[in-house]
Amino acid sequence: MTSADILHETYTALSANRVRSGLTMLGIVIGISSVIAMTAIGNGAQASINASIQSIGSNLLMVMPGAQRSFGYAVSAGRGTAESLTQSDADAIQAEVANVAAVASEVSGRYQITARGTNTNTTVDGVTPDYAAVRNVQVAEGSFVTDAHLSSLAKVAVLGPTAVSDLFPDGTDPVGQQIAIKGVLFTVIGTTVAKGGTGFGSQDTVIYIPSTTAQQYLSGNKYLSVIDIQASDPSAMAGAQTDITNLLLERHRISDPSNADFNVLNQADILATASNVTSTFTLLLGAVAGISLVVGGIGIMNMMLTSVTERTREIGLRKAIGATKRDINLQFLAEAVALTLTGGAIGVLLGWFISWSVTAAGVLATQVSPDSVILAFGVSAGIGIIFGYYPAGRAASLNPIEALRYE
Repeated sequence: MTSADILHETYTALSANRVRSGLTMLGIVIGISSVIAMTAIGNGAQASINASIQSIGSNLLMVMPGAQRSFGYAVSAGRGTAESLTQSDADAIQAEVANVAAVASEVSGRYQITARGTNTNTTVDGVTPDYAAVRNVQVAEGSFVTDAHLSSLAKVAVLGPTAVSDLFPDGTDPVGQQIAIKGVLFTVIGTTVAKGGTGFGSQDTVIYIPSTTAQQYLSGNKYLSVIDIQASDPSAMAGAQTDITNLLLERHRISDPSNADFNVLNQADILATASNVTSTFTLLLGAVAGISLVVGGIGIMNMMLTSVTERTREIGLRKAIGATKRDINLQFLAEAVALTLTGGAIGVLLGWFISWSVTAAGVLATQVSPDSVILAFGVSAGIGIIFGYYPAGRAASLNPIEALRYE
């Protein structure tokens, strides 16, 4: 049999019962489209998380207070609850640690904010001028916190875009307006560019004020919530993290690092951990979706075995007039592969459409990976060969005399 003969016979056999052929392909279509869509969603989630982590700063190290210690069997209050970091610690890091480009201090808390009949409950972040550069905060209008504001304990505030819409929903220009934080009046001097939400909370809702003002009027103490450090180079982050840890252990007179009253978080480590988690999540989604491919393959085998039984006399007649075992084998194998390849092509288009729909709906910016398309299509072809091999071999091994007698 020539290739043209095989293609013609394949088309004739599959089109003879189009409903059955379509239902058989459906399992492959669902399997392929699920693999592509789930992988695209997983890749999109990974990219979104990575972008969120990178948006909080470049080459960033964060020093946070440790867990508050208590005697007896009391439950730990968790990391960040101790009061152990001061501005002198931040100044020492800036002065004594090599490969540090900038250091910014934070004094954070949640407070009720009011302005001209509106109110919101959001994070108020007392910061130093370097915070904007360290944490990639851009000013949209007005200005940011300055050294003069720190030294004078100025009651000024810079609003994130979400805070602006919450406090001034009528579209009033917030710069120059007054807001009340914990009953203390602040003058708005600027607004920031929108950055969007992240896994660490949205920076668009934050209100920035001078750190000294936050300590004086809001927290009521000298302690910092976070010290943000920007390393001069990504390759210097690990070394800077070690130097910062050693410096603070010495300053806090702690000999055993396990008893440290602070934690140094490395942005690169956070990014690597998040990437590993999302990669595993994507692999799991693809594996779960891939189960339907196996189910679809079983459906193809079932249909081909049924087809062999129904066409027993036809097979006997073909062998009686000279068709070889190889011809019969190729014929039925071609039918199985045609089913899977057609279903695979439809599944690729459907998977791409589902991914596009998720992105268009604004749920998540999915990323269709060419590798997933190639893999899914290759798997579909493999399924056609694997699950079509047994029915094709069974058809080819039929005895022509017994096949012709089959009723």
